[in-house]
This record gives sequence, structure tokens and C-alpha cells, in this order.
Amino acid sequence: MRPSQPLQPTSGGALRLEPGSAATAGVQADLLYAVPGGERGVLYMYPPPAGTPRLSGEYRAQRMEIRDARPLASELSLDEQGFALRAHDTALIDAYDDAAVRSLYYPEMERLVRGVTGAREVLVFDHNLRSDVRARAGQAGVYEPVRRVHNDYTHASAIRRVQQLLGADEAKRRLERRLAIVNVWRPLFGPVQDVPLAVCDGRSIEERDLIAINLLYRERVGENFSFAHSLRHRWYYVPEMQANEALLLKCYDTGDDIGCRFTAHSAFDHPEAPPGARPRESIEIRALVFFDTLVRAG
Repeated sequence: MRPSQPLQPTSGGALRLEPGSAATAGVQADLLYAVPGGERGVLYMYPPPAGTPRLSGEYRAQRMEIRDARPLASELSLDEQGFALRAHDTALIDAYDDAAVRSLYYPEMERLVRGVTGAREVLVFDHNLRSDVRARAGQAGVYEPVRRVHNDYTHASAIRRVQQLLGADEAKRRLERRLAIVNVWRPLFGPVQDVPLAVCDGRSIEERDLIAINLLYRERVGENFSFAHSLRHRWYYVPEMQANEALLLKCYDTGDDIGCRFTAHSAFDHPEAPPGARPRESIEIRALVFFDTLVRAG
């Protein structure tokens, strides 16, 4: 997992491009938004029954400006925009080695998130691998990039996930203090020239934009948010993202005195991808982030 473009410093420091690696401009690209109204959408997290669509509900592609996030890298914050970019090397060699990911990469990501957030404790609880080529070939445990504007949790499902992971009593105790869920996304190979990840500035999202859908697992039912289209939304991506860069995304936060409690993200097909661009492969982890701050009652 070594990138072709070096960055300094590493291991969670502020991001600085090396001389001569000028960032590219933003692009106009299609993002898939939910259409409000109708029945509640459903997404199967396993192969659905014959004749049943994997994703129900109406969705429509909307052409949006997706800006270059690199010039803003030093200003981005999980608590303001809802995402942050860091240079970060990893000792992980093979992301498809599940045991290595859990024993080596999880602790690395816990240290990274703790350093970025200043949290008291961080617990990584799952990860996903994404690759169009491998997923379509049927490789177990690998999924296609999600080309739908979404957030990983709703208000209700975030709390339920904490309860499922910690147990009811421990969750109740932990939720007396601020708790967040953070996703860390990283390409396995760089530079990413097609199907990059776009992230929305959380301050441009309003409650009326949120559309909850059900996620059907074999053993449980979850929820996440799709989003209705809005011209207010301000989108960003990291051009030519490398394997030693990590993009942190806010999925949920119980804090009520911050600018952004969660944001939206989506993979998109880059309109200027060069012919023969290497198909994107990526890994993402999700982590519970525990703070010392008490949550105000009521």
C-alpha cells in the first residue's frame, strides 16, 4: 500500500503536497439523490430474493459541482465541515487479509482518530472493502463503491448500533457523555483517478434534506440516510488521492454544541478519468469515539 506521490508529514499530521504536485480543479459530475415521497426505501445488504431490487425507492442523478478539497486541507474539521484529510502511512500490506486488518489496521486507525479528535477513547468496530472489479467477480466480503448520496446512520440507528455493540447498560452509561461515530476512508492504491469519494460540507445540509431508508441484514434491520437534492449542498473530493492519505467522515455525533453532527458522502464516476485508469479499491473503517464531555439533559 505504497503511493506513487510522496506526502509530508505522515502518521496523522497536517497534509502538505510535495512541490510539483499541483492539485487539479473541481469537476461537474452526477450524484445520485433520493426523490422525496412514496414508500420508505429498502436496501438489501445481502442478495435479495429473486425479482426483488437490491435498492427500492426513486433516485435521480443530479449534476453538481464537486470542488477540490486540497486547498482547504488545513482548515477542514470533523466538527465544522464533517470531514478531515490527513497524511497517514500504514504498515498494512494486504487489506484483503482480514486477520491483519483487525490486528494491525484497527489499532492504527484508533490512534489516528484519537489524535484527530482529541477523544478519550476510540473503538474500531467494523470495516468494508470496496472494489467494482472484485465485487462483480463475486469475491466474498468485497462490495461495490456506493454511488448514492448517503450517511451511514440515522439519528435512531446510530444509537441502536451503540447499544448493539456495547450492550444496553454500558451504552446508557457511555451515552451520558459525548459519543461520535467516525468513518475513515483510504484508497488501497494511488492515485485514485476514477470513482473517487465525494463529501458534502455538513453545514450545507438541513434536516428537511434527510430521507431515512431501511437496511436489511440477514440478522438485523438498520437504517441510514439518503438525501434529497438541494442546491445548497457544497461538495468536495480529493483529486489524485493516494494510499497514504486518510479521509475522516463524521457519521454521527451526540454533541449538541458543534457545527456538524454528520454529513453525506457518495462515490462518483469522474468525468475526466483517463482511459485505462486503475479501478478504485478502498478500505473504510467505522469507529466509536468517546469524549469526556457530558451531554446536556433534555
